[in-house]
Amino acid sequence: MRGKPVRMRRVALAGNPNVGKSTLFNALTGLRQHTGNWPGKTVGLAQGRARRGRTEYLFTDLPGTYTLDGASEDERIAGEFLKDGDSDCVVAVCDASCLERSLILTLQVLSRCRRVVVCVNLMDEAERQGLRLDLKALEAALGAPVVATSANRGRGLEALLTQIDRVCDGPERPLGRWEDPVAAAEAVCAACQSRDSAPEGWRLALDRVLVSRRHGVPILLALLFVIVWLTVWGANYPSELLGRLFDWGYDRLTGLLAWAPWWLRGVLVDGLYATSARVISVMLPPMAIFFPLFTVLEDVGYLPRMAFLLDGCMAKCGGCGKQALTLAMGLGCNAVGVTGCRIIDSPRERLAAILTNAMVPCNGRFPTLILLGSLFFPGLGAPVLVAGCVMLGVLGAMAVSGALTGTVLKNQESTFIMELPPFRRPRIGQILIRSLLDRTLFVAGRALTVAAPAGVVLWILANTRLLSLAVGLLDPLGRFLGMDGAILLAFCLALPANELTVPVLLMALTGGGSLQSVAGLGGELLLSAGWTWQTALCVMVFTLFHWPCSTTLMTVYQETRSIGKTAAAFFLPTAVGGILCIMLRLLLG
Repeated sequence: MRGKPVRMRRVALAGNPNVGKSTLFNALTGLRQHTGNWPGKTVGLAQGRARRGRTEYLFTDLPGTYTLDGASEDERIAGEFLKDGDSDCVVAVCDASCLERSLILTLQVLSRCRRVVVCVNLMDEAERQGLRLDLKALEAALGAPVVATSANRGRGLEALLTQIDRVCDGPERPLGRWEDPVAAAEAVCAACQSRDSAPEGWRLALDRVLVSRRHGVPILLALLFVIVWLTVWGANYPSELLGRLFDWGYDRLTGLLAWAPWWLRGVLVDGLYATSARVISVMLPPMAIFFPLFTVLEDVGYLPRMAFLLDGCMAKCGGCGKQALTLAMGLGCNAVGVTGCRIIDSPRERLAAILTNAMVPCNGRFPTLILLGSLFFPGLGAPVLVAGCVMLGVLGAMAVSGALTGTVLKNQESTFIMELPPFRRPRIGQILIRSLLDRTLFVAGRALTVAAPAGVVLWILANTRLLSLAVGLLDPLGRFLGMDGAILLAFCLALPANELTVPVLLMALTGGGSLQSVAGLGGELLLSAGWTWQTALCVMVFTLFHWPCSTTLMTVYQETRSIGKTAAAFFLPTAVGGILCIMLRLLLG
């Protein structure tokens, strides 16, 4: 039919990390993106479409790699896709400001693929550094067409699409042959690149400050404190507003379903709606704050510098600097921290970071820690104790990571590459899209798929004898851990989201039939139930170390595709918490 595309171009984007490949991908495809499995594989790759005239392009964004011959997962995926991914054309993306490094991978691509367009990106960055590139000479040296782009400004995209069409329609080029890609890249770069002026001195001076032990560490700690403070405490007010909004919706929904049988109204309103509303009101604000802040640091190039500063400390416990960043991400949401482990290149360190991320308290666990700390340890004791819980969680994650990498993961493959990319201006529009749409709403949607049906189950248990029966069955184990059956049941039923622990506990103590019916109840009820400071301390420790929420477990499975590793993420922190609680019970009498 007239007006519809008649040609499809399948294009793969290959390049090093930090060459602007994802920015180019986003600029070409806009929001027409999805993650699709490579045919015959279970590996998810970002794909997006673009249309120009009667031609449609399907772009596949390959993982950023430095070589196609390495043994890491990202290198294996990129190499295998280029070998049999059935692409019509490959775009080798280079960094104009760091051309020599980029050319090593480009030469490998040219030696394996016959239809290649070399995209020299970040031309604006090269100009700021006083670099001049002779693109015609570069094209002659590589034997492939070269296009200059500044993807963050939308420059050169039309020329790139035009060159892709020419390569797809033209004859296949012979494969390149370079015995030593490193030496060849040096020679090509020397012939094609010159410098008009000295690099900007302020960038070098800033780098010297940010990566120094004397100044860089205090700056890093201050930044982490601000981000965590904004995430944890800054989310309180919007969480409260969302809670009020959902309470208003609860009343309206109850009125609309006044005609329904009590059990149907209970399942839909008190079960499905109330549980989902509580999860979203607590989980959404911190993610909406944390993700944009973290993405800004990522966009300007500060995250690798943070990893560099923290690497020495984390290496002592078998990890790497990037794991410290994922632990900081876990303070907002452990599911976010697990997803963030993708930035860790080494398969061994990545797995250790995934399995231990839930040992740092997420935003859903802070209400429990703060409530018990302020109730049983008033005054300065409460903030000191809560801060101590955070430090204990971090130390626990580091200790368990060290134990894993030194024992069961000792023989696992380990790779590590540290690169400090140049500082770049943050792209606010892309930051908002990536942080709010691609990350915040994605994780929130995953949480809802678990919280909604779990709320129905919770309501059924609370409105039958099953709740009191379960309390009695769990009481011996709860007493052994320094708690009781109601507390242990609350942890079990709060699997959909950690923020449900205290409301479910109050339901168990009062016999309330819904989360809404116990809203506003708190410390006095716990005191009347016979709680002591020893009980509160055990509950705080178990709040810190127990199984992750179902959203985090689902995320662990999505990242590892392994039921065994997901089970390990469940049992590892639980074992640590159980041992610590038993020790506390014996120590405190």
